Amino acid sequence: MTKQLPTVFEHVSDWAKETPTPFYVYDEEGIRATVRALFAAFSWNPGYGERYAVKACPTPGILRVLAEEGCGADCASASELYLAAHSGMAGRMIFTSNETTDEEYRAAIAAGAAINLDDFTQIAHLKRAAGPGAFPKEVCLRYNPGASSLLDANTQAIMGDARGAKFGMTKSQLLAGYRTLALLGVERFGLHAMPGSNSLNEGYYPALAAELFALVKEIKAETGVTIHFVDFGGGVGIPYRPEDRPVDIAAVGEGVRRAYEEAFAGTDLAPAILTELGRFVTGPHGYLVTKVIGEKHTYKDYVGVDATACDLMRPAMYGAYHHITVIGKEAVPAAGKVDVVGSLCENNDKFAVDRELPAVEEGDLLVIHDAGAHGRSMGYNYNGKPRCGEYLAHADGTLTQIRRRETLADLFATLDVDGEFSGPKGE
Repeated sequence: MTKQLPTVFEHVSDWAKETPTPFYVYDEEGIRATVRALFAAFSWNPGYGERYAVKACPTPGILRVLAEEGCGADCASASELYLAAHSGMAGRMIFTSNETTDEEYRAAIAAGAAINLDDFTQIAHLKRAAGPGAFPKEVCLRYNPGASSLLDANTQAIMGDARGAKFGMTKSQLLAGYRTLALLGVERFGLHAMPGSNSLNEGYYPALAAELFALVKEIKAETGVTIHFVDFGGGVGIPYRPEDRPVDIAAVGEGVRRAYEEAFAGTDLAPAILTELGRFVTGPHGYLVTKVIGEKHTYKDYVGVDATACDLMRPAMYGAYHHITVIGKEAVPAAGKVDVVGSLCENNDKFAVDRELPAVEEGDLLVIHDAGAHGRSMGYNYNGKPRCGEYLAHADGTLTQIRRRETLADLFATLDVDGEFSGPKGE
């Protein structure tokens, strides 16, 4: 089975003539269409907001597109807060971190972000960081449900079992937390949970909603605290494999609506719904373009490319599947099974293992699909590899550079601490 590239990729061979491989390309129209479908699915909730998970693709050129479509940001560090605020998302940010420093709490307060606390003990840390009389007025608490029927194989592969996850607090800690926050003068309260990741089950969000909406009512009954917003986190997946069926986000929104009405009909509770769908929003619309630079035939057959796990580490880290298209050979039958590998001195530097591909030769372009979330953002510099650049593809086939590729000078810039080593010049 194959996956189709967007029509804008009819220009990829021309792009590669002007742009050294490897490089990332993001389909602007695809991103915008996905965001609009998401907002339509939850339009029944007047307070709905998408807080895009900045960690998925922390590039201002992408964040600005999302801001234009009405998205805010889910941030996990001071640098992500800065990126989001300077990309047009100020006033629509939530800060979700764990083991957080006082400096980062102060950055979140200064940015006006809602603060999502991962643990009961962090209330005291936030109070210390804020200083006397400056405790934030909007605070959210993150819940870990422990054992849950919501967890599927994809979640287990990425996050592990909820009881072993480092995120969130137990129900008893949660209730104690809201009582403490109320005494500290908090005026707006949130409830957050993200037990799943990359779920293709359209019942995942509705089931999570039912669980959290019941908890909203319990919190009110036990503590007197009214929850103003419920944040489902991310968790909605994308079809990495050709045989996977895309999630129908309209059906997901309708399922959450039914759970909402069932839970809150006849009550004075009407929390806003927030989501943090980094993978769902940009994942399917980012592509890594790389070039074949060699082949090897030993006990297995290998195709070598100029990208490495430094550019896309999900296959090396999780054994994750990413579909690969050989440009110009989309209709050519497979010639056999190969491992598609990079040049790192690590045996897990593989984009595909035993993948059926048509015969390739040096100079062929490969496009690695579904790399628009946790792709370039998880890159690193092992073996001193500079990371590749990023481009936004417009509907007319033109590209805008939104991040230049790294140079050797960039890599050595932090090493000249004693004036004796400034690295290579002119690279």
